[in-house]
Amino acid sequence: MRLELFDFIDETIEYLESRKEFVETIAQDLERFFYQNFSSKDYFLNVSKRVKSYSSLKEKILRNNLFIEYKTPDVLFENLSDLIGLRIECRFIEDEKKVYEDLLNLFTINTGDGYYTNSEVSSINLLMGETQPQVQKNGFEIYKFDGKYNYSDRSVNFELQIKSLVNEFWGEIDHRVLYKNFNYMLTEDFFHDIMISIKDNLSMIDRQLMIVYDHLSGVNYQKGKHKFSEIKSMTSKLVHDHYIQIIKEEVGFVIDFKKLTDLIVDYIYLKNQNVSDSDYGNYFIDLLNRFSKESDETISLTSHIEIGEIDYPNKFTKKVGTIIKEVINVDFKWNLFLRILFEIEDENNNESFLNFLCFIKKNIEDIILEAISDIDTDDNLKELILISVMDAIADSFSRNQDVEYLTESNIKPLAERVRLMLTGVRDEFDWFEVSVEVLSMVKHFSSI
Repeated sequence: MRLELFDFIDETIEYLESRKEFVETIAQDLERFFYQNFSSKDYFLNVSKRVKSYSSLKEKILRNNLFIEYKTPDVLFENLSDLIGLRIECRFIEDEKKVYEDLLNLFTINTGDGYYTNSEVSSINLLMGETQPQVQKNGFEIYKFDGKYNYSDRSVNFELQIKSLVNEFWGEIDHRVLYKNFNYMLTEDFFHDIMISIKDNLSMIDRQLMIVYDHLSGVNYQKGKHKFSEIKSMTSKLVHDHYIQIIKEEVGFVIDFKKLTDLIVDYIYLKNQNVSDSDYGNYFIDLLNRFSKESDETISLTSHIEIGEIDYPNKFTKKVGTIIKEVINVDFKWNLFLRILFEIEDENNNESFLNFLCFIKKNIEDIILEAISDIDTDDNLKELILISVMDAIADSFSRNQDVEYLTESNIKPLAERVRLMLTGVRDEFDWFEVSVEVLSMVKHFSSI
């Protein structure tokens, strides 16, 4: 005969399934409320939500003997403290206290039993009377609040947590290594000491990230090209280090793709060139946060990348874009490059691809124009030279097809060679005399 406990579990899961859409709607309302009230805060990163999964619900019933305490699924449903989980995510450990203080100012209307609400949405109540941060069973602290979402004469419980980047990562370690790992005794001093050591190291990382953030955002930090170059270099290393392990696990070895990440970072910072100095730190930490979110996801490096029909705006982007589309699923470097680019971008593949082609065109044009700026001739001839050189570069790329051909480290030496070959050019006749030699050099040039 089957234990009644497992019949209760099945009935509870069915009950939750029947009310899943309703619970999801409440979770979305809660997420929206907290996002609207915290999105303008400097320390804020995100609000995340989750509705308790069936497997997690089953585990909790078994682990805590909830069948004994709550005899029917509907009673369990009403008393489950974390049916909905919400997390306000901030940058640093010290920011968690700022979130807590803002919550105290947000929930000021006493509704009894230690719960407070606010004048904006009276259906949302938080238990604010408990000491924060709370001390968990493992001895570490966490900002955690019980909440109720009232509707009609009933309510749905939720749990709200405040977590910094580092503590969010620590929570995953604690949950997966300690809470859900039954291969060792949790009371053993060795494992306890190891986890304390990990936590201490993560706290050190938090302080280091704060130093980086303050350095990049500080008003006294040197502005201009040096600052821009430094933040790009750091971001490139962040992107490189994030994907190097993925490549190693996926294909079994690593390749040198530093120039690829430099090109990607040049592109994404050109798109954000109007970002103010004070936002450089925000951008870097936001990118770090995005990568930490993706760390548990499986990223395939062996699947095809699909790019649809592109309405190219000019001859150069059409030539280069057509070539890239032909080799994207043949050349591993191009496949890797665009896969990283598309994952970092928030747009669809077609839009990101076209934006990248336009960036490449402008970047190369700027390098060539800077190289020939000192030529003693009029702007019309310079424009003619530029068009001719750009066309020759597109033809050269059709033979090279290497992603590194389009990087600054390859184009700048090319531009310097063009500048030297144009010494003495004053008019169109002079250009005509050297054009064949110059364009032939361009078509066969490559420093990669």
